Amino acid sequence: MHVKRFLPLFLLILTASLAVAQPPQPVRRPDGGANGSMESIFIPPKPGAPFSLTLVTDWTRSTGTGGSFTLVNTRRIVRDSKGRIYQERAALVPKNGDVTTFVTTIQITDPDQHTWYNCIVATKVCDLYRYHLSSTDNFKPYTGITGTSPGGKVSHRHEDLGVGSTLGEDTHGYRETTILEPWVVGNDKAMITTREFWYSPRLAVNLISIVDSPLSGKQVFTAKELSTSEPDPSLFEVPAGYKIADHLNDEN
Repeated sequence: MHVKRFLPLFLLILTASLAVAQPPQPVRRPDGGANGSMESIFIPPKPGAPFSLTLVTDWTRSTGTGGSFTLVNTRRIVRDSKGRIYQERAALVPKNGDVTTFVTTIQITDPDQHTWYNCIVATKVCDLYRYHLSSTDNFKPYTGITGTSPGGKVSHRHEDLGVGSTLGEDTHGYRETTILEPWVVGNDKAMITTREFWYSPRLAVNLISIVDSPLSGKQVFTAKELSTSEPDPSLFEVPAGYKIADHLNDEN
């Protein structure tokens, strides 16, 4: 065999033998931590109340050293007169950082067809699921009742903040306060969660929502650039170039 032809084969065999001889690499995984997503404002499929808006989110949590860190994003939400909803899901990025938020997912729901397309931007695949809400549902603001549980371990206070105006829309303000006494959920001190929001009865959407919880930190959702005109119907079609993965039969 010619030396020049033999040398690449020899190197290939040597490389393979060395790879086999290497001991398996150890698996290293850290303990603890948490993986979870933040729940945003609820958009119901209410017919006859079209809108488009930009939702700005600020999520602030404690660093444990007296400071805090804040993640932000901005995303578009649109609904037409049929109750169909188009909304973007965007990555949370550090506030005042070098990274700009970007859209990760596009979601399109149709209450009449009972379809929900969850379109992943990175893969250009829309997973099709069944949408269970209906345009005939009765949508009301999420409020509780003032009172205390038997035994006094959990109490809730509902406050009516009156009427106001947000982005030109009539809104009604509410504040919900929930107090967990010590050792209800393993807490050694009382835990207080507050939810304050300004609800538009015409749109059935919170245009301002502030949630402050010792478990999840402080989340502020603020609607901007509100328009109540009928949106472009092409928004409610599967984006061009995306494949559909049908999961409707998976639920049967």
